[in-house]
Amino acid sequence: MRGTGAERPVLAVTTRESEFSEGVALSGSTVESTSNGMNTTSCAKPFGISKRDVWDAYKRVKANRGAAGVDGQSIAEFEENLVSNLYKLWNRLASGSYFPPPVRRVEIPKGDGRTRPLGIPTVADRIAQMVVTRFLQPILDPQFHADSYGYRPKKSAKDALAVARKRCWRYDWVLDLDIKSFFETLDHGLLMRAVRRHTTCPWALLYIQRWLNAPTKLADGSLIERTAGTPQGGVVSPLLANLYMNRFLKHWRFTGCGEAFRAQIIAYADDFVILSRGHAVEAMMWTTAVMTKLGLILNEAKTSIRDARKERFEFLGYSFGPHYWWKNGQRYLGASPSKKSVQRIRTKISALLVPGNNGPWPEVRDQLNRLLSGWSAYFSYGTRVPAYRAVDAHVYDRVRHFLCRRHNVSRRGTSRFSFGDVFGERAVLHLMCAHNGRPPWVVR
Repeated sequence: MRGTGAERPVLAVTTRESEFSEGVALSGSTVESTSNGMNTTSCAKPFGISKRDVWDAYKRVKANRGAAGVDGQSIAEFEENLVSNLYKLWNRLASGSYFPPPVRRVEIPKGDGRTRPLGIPTVADRIAQMVVTRFLQPILDPQFHADSYGYRPKKSAKDALAVARKRCWRYDWVLDLDIKSFFETLDHGLLMRAVRRHTTCPWALLYIQRWLNAPTKLADGSLIERTAGTPQGGVVSPLLANLYMNRFLKHWRFTGCGEAFRAQIIAYADDFVILSRGHAVEAMMWTTAVMTKLGLILNEAKTSIRDARKERFEFLGYSFGPHYWWKNGQRYLGASPSKKSVQRIRTKISALLVPGNNGPWPEVRDQLNRLLSGWSAYFSYGTRVPAYRAVDAHVYDRVRHFLCRRHNVSRRGTSRFSFGDVFGERAVLHLMCAHNGRPPWVVR
């Protein structure tokens, strides 16, 4: 079904929303949409975007938190004049006069020493993008491939991990794929054509095009015009990325590649693998040709064909393939946090516990525990004991050195800052004990 912009749920109104929707000008007006998303009220707003749409989008953005954009305004600062800010945003969205500001670009370090660009829109722009995302999500999501798990309602990375682990037993070969600079190379023309296939809503089409064309602002203040791609970090970007990848997945399904190659795909946005019974080379050739038509390039250095029964492959931070039970060396096919994932958390721990960190210990400890808790919440699937032990050992070593420097303790400090002291009295999260449900002084 193609979305027109006419569908709107009716929900209960909160007190603060009432201040926004009734305590400002045009408080008596209502918004009714025609079948093409146009407004039929007499208040001269051409687009059927209600104040409730903006309010609900604001609540979602607030829950997701996030950094400030090019204007330097945080969510807390935006809320200092919340009613006025939301009203201005709604007024511009509903009238068609909203133009997104440049997207702030930051470089995020990768495990191989390189960086990946992350785009950070302003708070107001994130709310505007959320309005469009909430409108398009129920229209687009039913069209997506069943084995696509990224950024979708009621689907998660852990669902993809569980399917990948199960299929390792059923397929001999795995095609481990990596698309080079996926978010930065999406073809705007092909993307907008895909959006138009599913909706005729004028304001959704208008604002998506404006977001695609919004420039990027670098750290030095210079602006870069964007001719391709969508910022990784934008609210609407994951949905657009899924829609773009769905062109590949639909072509796979409609041409019967699953049966021809005796294979199945598992995708999480641009990260995907193809598991096959003896036809991985043919699947690779077909995938390369289709990606070229979509204007995408496979990263040859990170794309490979592996024997799923004998070699490990990495997917979503996990390592899949043959594992060995530590008690008797028995071989089994499983999943565990990859070496890169363990090294990344070790690097983050070391970066936090540096000599220049002069914050009070309770604050430092809480930061460390949040870091460990978030990492272990994701890496709680499959065989994780070796990874947890490695992280725990690194945490103890870094915390002990950190406290020794702070308290001018000579030598190694193992007597004063013992295992039990660090993970017990000083309340640092111990992953193995959290995993086993035991107090930290039991595990030595």
